[in-house]
Amino acid sequence: MAGLASEPAGGVFSAGSNAAFKKQLNKVYGWYTGGFLVFVVVLAILEQLGLPKAWIGYIFLFATVLLYAGIGIMSRTNDAAEYYVAGRRVPAIYNGMATGADWMSAASFIGMAGTLYLTGYGGLAFIMGWTGGYCLVALFLAPYLRKFGQFTIPDFLGARYEGNIARFVGIIIAIFVSFVYVVAQIYGVGLITTRLTGVDFSIGIFLGLAGILVCSFLGGMRAVTWTQVAQYIVLIIAYMIPVVWLSVRQTGVPVPQLVYGYQLQKVTEAEQRLIDDPKEKEVIAAFKAQADALAEKLKDVPAALAAERAAAEQKVAELRAANAPADQIAAAEKALASLPKDEAAAKEAWTKAKAAAEARAKPLAGMPRHAQQFAGDPNGDEKARKTFEESRRNFLALVFCLMVGTAALPHILMRYYTTPSVKEARQSVGWSLFFIFLLYFTAPALAVLVKYEVFSVLVGTPFDKLPAWIANWSKVDPGLLSVTDVNKDGIFQLGEMRIGGDIIVLATPEIAGLPYVISGMVAAGGLAAALSTADGLLLTIANALSHDLYYKMMDPNAPTARRVMISKVLLLVVALLAAYVASQKPADILFLVSAAFSLAAAGFFPALTLGIFWKRATKWGAILGMIAGFGVTFYYMATTQPWLRSVFGVTSPVADNMWWGIQPISAGIFGVPVGFAVIIIVSLLTPAPKREIQELVEHVRYPNLAKA
Repeated sequence: MAGLASEPAGGVFSAGSNAAFKKQLNKVYGWYTGGFLVFVVVLAILEQLGLPKAWIGYIFLFATVLLYAGIGIMSRTNDAAEYYVAGRRVPAIYNGMATGADWMSAASFIGMAGTLYLTGYGGLAFIMGWTGGYCLVALFLAPYLRKFGQFTIPDFLGARYEGNIARFVGIIIAIFVSFVYVVAQIYGVGLITTRLTGVDFSIGIFLGLAGILVCSFLGGMRAVTWTQVAQYIVLIIAYMIPVVWLSVRQTGVPVPQLVYGYQLQKVTEAEQRLIDDPKEKEVIAAFKAQADALAEKLKDVPAALAAERAAAEQKVAELRAANAPADQIAAAEKALASLPKDEAAAKEAWTKAKAAAEARAKPLAGMPRHAQQFAGDPNGDEKARKTFEESRRNFLALVFCLMVGTAALPHILMRYYTTPSVKEARQSVGWSLFFIFLLYFTAPALAVLVKYEVFSVLVGTPFDKLPAWIANWSKVDPGLLSVTDVNKDGIFQLGEMRIGGDIIVLATPEIAGLPYVISGMVAAGGLAAALSTADGLLLTIANALSHDLYYKMMDPNAPTARRVMISKVLLLVVALLAAYVASQKPADILFLVSAAFSLAAAGFFPALTLGIFWKRATKWGAILGMIAGFGVTFYYMATTQPWLRSVFGVTSPVADNMWWGIQPISAGIFGVPVGFAVIIIVSLLTPAPKREIQELVEHVRYPNLAKA
């Protein structure tokens, strides 16, 4: 990797030097890819010779983090152009690969296939939205932003909308969006590190954070870019191998994307078999009985809590009086101590438990049929028709928010400032789509192959013969995976397993019966995905504070070295704060990421697109439009999302706060049109921008016309 660090700084290269630099990159990353595969083969051999699984986890964790750290150290720089935009000399194919890694967050690598597993057709909204968003980036934003030539999105807003007020609003939105997103990545880092090393979740977060910081802290965009290329190679290899193996094992065909439909048909048949299974109906009845019992308790919480406490105290007293074994007494005392402390706690706990029991008192453990397009029935009764309409609306709203949010995420748009030219910025978007397509085209197949494995192999297995991966993942986090013999028949039924989408990909190698070394590799791939995105996000936040706030607004005469040092210090502070928030497990990865997309869409997309395509868009129109769009989106989330409702003390029923049944992750569907409307109306009511600003917009859009 030394060649990456030794290339001279600066944004202008001759065709010859650019070609030589690209040839050098091809050689470096070719050796790197071969070296990684050899590393995996050597570890596989050592596993067969008796190397403990724990050691394999440690080796994967530390070897990959040290590799990324090494790239960061060799790419260290204090040059502003190198630190902020990698010297504007990243070839299109490598910028596409780095963008792919920047984009393949913990949500894409870990969460997306899991969401498809749990929701079936509904999960395709993520694939359609996230890939479709890059078409918007290519058509509307990337080449034009590259022509403007700034370092960051707030930088563009300040230049286009005449001053620091628009820049400051952009800084606030960029920090908020990126912070929400980075918390999700660090949560994923903690989950993976815990699985690899066995350490506590909170400790795992801070271990993984060290790998994030060493790259972005030392070399900024330069180090992050070359690290992300390396991380993409790791994550795509790690993602593909288990899926290909499952495909060969189930169908004999090593191209999972081709057998996806064939296996989906088998899954559909298995679903009907499970729906008709009397044993599954027993489990459903048991959960319904639990829900009914909890509903009775909630009718009179004080009396029910007093009765439970009295019964628990009496049991402890009886066991002590009978000199029962110590473990029985300890279990009874533990049950007594675990009772809710007061009526409010009891009501909250029983309400949650009732909702969970009701969710599982349904066929297929509460999952919809995989191939079913939307919930409800367009030809059913009034309730079924309403459910169908809301389901379809939410699907389309989510696709819209993810597409528009993709085109407005600051850490993604920053990547297109790093290419040598506008032409390469366009090419870079094409390469980004290709590298993202490789994973996104595979995720639906992975979900179906894993579901077929669970339905056809796991269901019907005696509890004492369940595979080891179930016990292993239950130890990592019982909230992600738990198995209970609800109907006491000693046989595993689908309804007796509660599984979180966040472990589907990470557990796939074990589900497929592959050696543990592949599990380690997949975890390393997930870690690479989370680290690469976290690097880009932390850099976005630090740059917004150091470059846009400090340098552009507070001290325009600050020397380069001081600006870069402030960026590094702020990056460290923000990273530690994000790690602390992630350790509290505020919400699942997919909600945090989707919320970031809706907020970015509403806050930035109208101001960016109108700033490029409408020269009449004014300073106050953009400022008020960004505030209005972002504000409406955040308000809707705060009143409809459970965790945010608890933070802001919202007590009114969720249904009363929902507009047309839209879920909180799609709140941007309201904020984006509000943002456009406010910018257009206020712009028409306020004086037009300065002539030089209008000419700049025309030059960026029509350079040949402007010259004429």
